[in-house]
Amino acid sequence: MLLGVLALGAAFASQAAPAPEPMRIPGLDARDAQAIAIDGAVDEAAWADAAEIELKYENNPGDNIPAPVRTVARIFHTDEALYIGFVADDPAPEQLRAFLRDRDALYEDDFIGLQLDTFDDQRRAYEFFVNPVGAQADGVRENDADNGDNAWDGVWSSAARITSRGYEAEMRIPFATLRFDGAEGLRRWGLRLMRIRPRDYLYVYFNEPRERGATCDLCAMRKIEGFADVRRSRNLEIAPTLTVRHAQTRDARAGRPAWRSEEGTEIEPGLDVAWAPTPNLTLNGTLNPDFSQVESDTAQLDLSSNFALFFPEKRPFFLESADYFNTPLDVIYTRQIADPDIGVRVTGRSGRQAYGVVAARDATTQLLIPGALGSSIRQLDRSANAMLARYRYDLDAHTSLGAVATYRGGDEYRNALAGADLRWQRGSHRFTAQWLRSDSRYPAGLRDDGDRTPAGNAFDAQYRYGDSRWDFALGHTRIAPGFSADLGFIGQVGYRKSLLGGGRTWYGREGAKINSVTAYADADITHASDGRLLERELEGYVELAGPLQSTARVSGLRRARFWNDRLFDEAWLSLYGKATPLPGAIVSLTLRAGDQLDLLASRVGRVEEWQPTLSLDLGRGTHFELRYTAQRLHRDGGIAYRATVLDARYAWQFDPRQRLRVSLQGTDIRRDTTLYATPASARNRDLAAQVLYAYRLNPRTGVYLGYSHGGYSDDDQRDLSDRSRSVFLKLGYAWQP
Repeated sequence: MLLGVLALGAAFASQAAPAPEPMRIPGLDARDAQAIAIDGAVDEAAWADAAEIELKYENNPGDNIPAPVRTVARIFHTDEALYIGFVADDPAPEQLRAFLRDRDALYEDDFIGLQLDTFDDQRRAYEFFVNPVGAQADGVRENDADNGDNAWDGVWSSAARITSRGYEAEMRIPFATLRFDGAEGLRRWGLRLMRIRPRDYLYVYFNEPRERGATCDLCAMRKIEGFADVRRSRNLEIAPTLTVRHAQTRDARAGRPAWRSEEGTEIEPGLDVAWAPTPNLTLNGTLNPDFSQVESDTAQLDLSSNFALFFPEKRPFFLESADYFNTPLDVIYTRQIADPDIGVRVTGRSGRQAYGVVAARDATTQLLIPGALGSSIRQLDRSANAMLARYRYDLDAHTSLGAVATYRGGDEYRNALAGADLRWQRGSHRFTAQWLRSDSRYPAGLRDDGDRTPAGNAFDAQYRYGDSRWDFALGHTRIAPGFSADLGFIGQVGYRKSLLGGGRTWYGREGAKINSVTAYADADITHASDGRLLERELEGYVELAGPLQSTARVSGLRRARFWNDRLFDEAWLSLYGKATPLPGAIVSLTLRAGDQLDLLASRVGRVEEWQPTLSLDLGRGTHFELRYTAQRLHRDGGIAYRATVLDARYAWQFDPRQRLRVSLQGTDIRRDTTLYATPASARNRDLAAQVLYAYRLNPRTGVYLGYSHGGYSDDDQRDLSDRSRSVFLKLGYAWQP
């Protein structure tokens, strides 16, 4: 049946209208381009020789209707860089939403930019954006992903200015920043230009029509040709770093003892090297990297799950070409390489082939120990060697075969994994499948089941149909109890799960207050490998999009869940709302109530949860964010627990290069111990604060100065005691000889 669906999709796709002829992008002499100052004013004579493209189509809230405001882009290239100039008209320039932002933080503003598919394979595209006051954003969008990955940072220049008729912007993107086919001759790339104009509704304009909700988002990009004689200079970047750190701790359970520093003041030099011998091959190396300047993770609260929480990778070394390592199952998760001393990475493309290899020496061994009902993070006090590799071969424009392998080993420890995968996509249809095998050896006592040499297989198959109106999903996953992906993030093993889901979206007519309504529901069932029912779940939602860039959603869930040798029934209803009542102000609120399992007591209670958030821009360069979660559970005549999480961040962006950020994160969990048959802490609290100043000339050249302070308490202490503090200074410089 599934093959029939795929064949039907292929037949529909073969009847699609022929694509327009590629647009030729002119190449200008570098001396002519030198006359262009990247200052946001598209007024130099050289722009007259550029290709002109107008963004004629409104894709949201209208469905490919004529754009109500005029936006024109001019594009040309030299042998070293791509130049893009934008002129964005606006009938009311005073209503432009534009604030000084940190990199990749402009997405609530007016902004303009492009997506560039430099291999023309509809698999991935670079993104470059700028807002009307010059804040930058960039990233990589994968066709299989729902959203872009903003973690990638390229070295490129841009500027923008607000005018009496709207705003203008200029970009210069060096070819050294891009990866593309290194073959000689004319090159064909995919291009999408876009402008985001947030007002009462979020207006989105493109240079080409685009089907909303399409499974293959990158398939409709306009083709451009040129770039035959481009060069990438020496393609070498050497980035030395120097980090100075002083950390202190104390055991504050009794009195207030003096602070002590076990390591003293640490002075650590480091080095990052990147070399691209060809446009489609990149070699990276790092020695003694330091990630102190990486922004802290968002605080999370999850008392209804026994599985480890996922946090995204933010460290620069692992983010370069990170999309090369993605597979259907999360068997590559570089945060498992917790404290590398040295690392090397190779990524590249050659014809129909794409590949990536990472090798590192990790000072510690961090393990995610999975199970059928829960997972946990554990540490081995020993170093380990880690290696991961990914290979993909494109059979044609629709079908790819892939292979993946990971290995990590140390004293009395080994984990090896290998597997193959298939990806097929045509039109609105997508199918992926993956098979994996792992083999491990662990020290005695590490795993709860006592198995020191577990081994097992994993299999996953997913089908999705998606277009502007309909969305269907069908999937099956089976993972053996002995399967382990120690360099990945697979927290549940020993189960098989099947899922079926579907939904529909209705769009309002032009001028309607409600511009879309989406309804979606799915059902899944999970059994343990021995046949026990672990979960039977039905969930769904209805979502509306309307004025004030608002979203309103009603969702519900009902499930039977296995825990502590019996099944428990859970059900809750959730309400969510989000709006932008004023420029620069975004508010949201989530309310949830229903029956939820208290894992620690193995009893069901009545849960109540509310989660307000606030994002507020004050003036041109000050930004405040607040996330708050409060949850309590009633059962057996009392309140079993109350839990709160606070995550507050305040930033001053002095100019596009300088930023000061203050963050405060804390959790507080109180339990009524009389309602628990097993020992339970009456109170757990922690609090952490961080101050960070950054001055960056580019993503890899800058100065970082920071201070962090943390405290923790449990039921043995009533007072929150500070137990750690540290200060650090990091200097980094990217040298391109």
